[in-house]
Amino acid sequence: MKTIVETAIEAGSFETLVAAVKAAGLVDTLSGTGPFTVFAPNDAAFANLPAGTVEGLLGDIPKLTAVLTYHVVAGKVMAADVMKVNTAQTVQGQSVTIGHEGGVTVDAAKVIATDIECSNGVIHVIDAVILPR
Repeated sequence: MKTIVETAIEAGSFETLVAAVKAAGLVDTLSGTGPFTVFAPNDAAFANLPAGTVEGLLGDIPKLTAVLTYHVVAGKVMAADVMKVNTAQTVQGQSVTIGHEGGVTVDAAKVIATDIECSNGVIHVIDAVILPR
């Protein structure tokens, strides 16, 4: 079984996320023992950000790191467990809001794929990039 980073690279739909993780120096962390739960925005989610947002984040590593770690929860939280909670504490320090009406949401992002198991955690794919408040 592959790590979260290896799984994201192999999927081919997380190229922007992987580039951001590399730029922020988080590859070793997200390849570590974990376990981690990553709410992973796909490339389409990054493409929906306002023009220049990704480039701006890549030029501001502390802000980029905060945004990326806001998508990560310590521990392996499978979809069935996500259904039992209304908030989740992120590695960044703030909590995300978990919604359950009309499908699962994390803050305003819809969860579009769940339970992609990795050797050091799990990935749930979301359709938007979520930002710390």
